[in-house]
Amino acid sequence: MAGERKNRRHAPLVRAMGLFVPHRLRLGAVLLLVAAGSLAAIAPPFMLRQIFDVALPEGRLRLLTGLAAGMFALVVASTSAGVLQAYLLVTLGQRVMDDLRTAVYTHLQRMSLSFFTTTRTGEVQSRIANDIGAMQSTVTGAAATIVASATTVVATLLAMLSLNWQLTAVSLGVLPFFVGISRKVGAERRGIVEQQQSLIAVMFSLIEESLSVSGFLLGRTMGRTDTLVKEFAGRSRDLADLTVRSSMAGRWRQSIISIIVAAMPIAFYWTAGIVGGHGGPTISVGTVVAFTALQQGLFGPVMTLLQTGIGIQSSMVLFDRVFEYLDLEVDVAEPRDPVPLAGRHGHVRFEQVSFSYPASGPVLQGVDFDLPAGEKLAVIGATGAGKTTLGHLVPRLYDVTGGRITIDGVDIRDLSFATLAETVGIVLQDTHLFHTTVADNLRFAKPGATARELAAAAEAAQIHELIESLPKGYDTIVGERGYRFSGGEKQRLAIARTMLRNPPVLVLDEATSALDTITEKAVQRALDALSVGRTTITIAHRLSTVRHADRIIVLDGGRVVESGTHADLLAHAGRYAELCRASGSLGPKP
Repeated sequence: MAGERKNRRHAPLVRAMGLFVPHRLRLGAVLLLVAAGSLAAIAPPFMLRQIFDVALPEGRLRLLTGLAAGMFALVVASTSAGVLQAYLLVTLGQRVMDDLRTAVYTHLQRMSLSFFTTTRTGEVQSRIANDIGAMQSTVTGAAATIVASATTVVATLLAMLSLNWQLTAVSLGVLPFFVGISRKVGAERRGIVEQQQSLIAVMFSLIEESLSVSGFLLGRTMGRTDTLVKEFAGRSRDLADLTVRSSMAGRWRQSIISIIVAAMPIAFYWTAGIVGGHGGPTISVGTVVAFTALQQGLFGPVMTLLQTGIGIQSSMVLFDRVFEYLDLEVDVAEPRDPVPLAGRHGHVRFEQVSFSYPASGPVLQGVDFDLPAGEKLAVIGATGAGKTTLGHLVPRLYDVTGGRITIDGVDIRDLSFATLAETVGIVLQDTHLFHTTVADNLRFAKPGATARELAAAAEAAQIHELIESLPKGYDTIVGERGYRFSGGEKQRLAIARTMLRNPPVLVLDEATSALDTITEKAVQRALDALSVGRTTITIAHRLSTVRHADRIIVLDGGRVVESGTHADLLAHAGRYAELCRASGSLGPKP
């Protein structure tokens, strides 16, 4: 069990290192540059020893000038190399972060609808924007810092041993103490960072929900603005407290390390005096000065390595959260070898279809019907009967848990997502519009649509004249989620958008539910015209919209309990007739 926990702990680090593989050439150039700079950094102490032990005592001005010039040249070279190194590091970090952001976004686009109905939008935003953003400093600097510090430590130790082994032993004696303290601090900070990221995700969700147009209106009209402000302030205060805790975690322990590092020169002076005063070899002033300089070159990188280790330990929480999304199982997967759809007729068939949401009972059970191309099917039933779920199964927003759905004889699970999107158009009850122009919202269905095609679709959806009356016509910004439009206007924009795709199969989920009676009739005429020669599945509560369907099926408890025409079902005097009486729609239209 301990081994398994250890493997799980190190797995994110291994995967994080794998992020650099596509950029290994750039990474290699950075690491070579870093290593060269680290090796060059140990030369000045030896030059200092020559200055103090030879050039100054012997008055060798020429040697002094050469050594000083060499030290200055190393400073210029290392500074210039540092600028190039910084550029390469920033570029490398951004490329890795770009790959990771894109990978997470792409993976989430492959998830089924169930993921988004059970996950807060703020949580998704937090992981993509905040968690990956917070990882950047680790990804950008960790590899280069480790190589630079490790190279410097090894080179410095060799140089120190060449100067004096006794002083080297004094330096190495305190390193295990430093490592122990840093490991404890890293573990403490990791726990705090985990709490921080969870709290940030909650704040993202609160912001997204309460500062959207709908959230603002709900808070204002319910008189809950002060409550929302207090909740946000409390979360913000908790986050500030956690940030202080993270910053101060282990600070007192680390201060002990700083005191020891500052006191090490004193230990060197004392050791040099003891060694020389008890019959040992005399340690020259230049050696002590050079060794003191090297000691800073040793402890500085060692401290950097330890701090980097603490940072990596803390960052593993972020990697865990991001990799958790990348590891989500795709429950509606695109087929490896998609089957092409011969023609685009639109013959839809449900064969003993059943569906259940995770951790809930069955929603649909044994639904079976054959809908020839071009026919109109209406699906009705009480709330919770499974109507909307049935509509969501056709474009494969979910996968059936039993039976199968075919279009033109092909199981929809064997169709590519692109083919399915071209074949099935859906107008949902809740219309979503992007915060961009009317034209861009319509072209989301058909990016290359001409202005004439946009106008034709809008006219068919009874919305063209309203768009033309706007200040900038089709170039008018619709506002967040299309809030400047009424519910009926948004529905007509959604219908126009679907018309642009011209799919052979239409799923209309309460498509006219938000329209007034006059507009409903106009849009229904447009939908009727669009439906000619196309298979149409209409899901509705308002029975007035389904009277002229070729067939009506009635769902009750997820099962088809009745099927037939409007007249047949009324004559049967069953569930459909009851629904008609309840809605005041009994009998044919006058």
